Amino acid sequence: MWKKFCNWLLYKRMGWTVNVTEPHPEKYIICLAPHTSNWDFVMGQLYCGATGMKSNFLMKKEWFFWPLGVLFRRLGGIPVYRQKHTSMTDALAQTARQADTFHLCITPEGTRSLNPEWKKGFYFIALKTGIPILLYGLDYERRLIECTKTIVPDGDLERQMREIKLYFKDFKGKKPANFTIGDVR
Repeated sequence: MWKKFCNWLLYKRMGWTVNVTEPHPEKYIICLAPHTSNWDFVMGQLYCGATGMKSNFLMKKEWFFWPLGVLFRRLGGIPVYRQKHTSMTDALAQTARQADTFHLCITPEGTRSLNPEWKKGFYFIALKTGIPILLYGLDYERRLIECTKTIVPDGDLERQMREIKLYFKDFKGKKPANFTIGDVR
């Protein structure tokens, strides 16, 4: 019932299309961009509902208040405590190593505001565990959800972050002025 509803809403009513060509192994990280609006979360949840995909996601702890906290945790939300000086990447890498399946969606910008300095935690989690990074783009102009590239981290952070950012250069977020891939050389 939920899958049917999400399919109807996302594809029929809202007019979105999907171009996903990459395989989804038992363990992976989704790098999702651009992230310019809270609507990105809604679109991601509709896509997951329509495809039957299950994925955890990171979200700042301030969103985990009653009653939303219960809902976000049920949907797979993991609160991020920015003030605490803990190594979340190490904890998530350990979880990924021990789990039979691991699906985590991360928005590398780390904010809905303009941010040329993308967070690199998703890359380090994947590097430490040897799992692939699926690049998922949301394009509001074309009403397209796309994943046509996978990155397997090899430790050359600068080169691979450049490759990741360039993949997203033509995607238009809900609020295009809030998205940049920064100064990519």
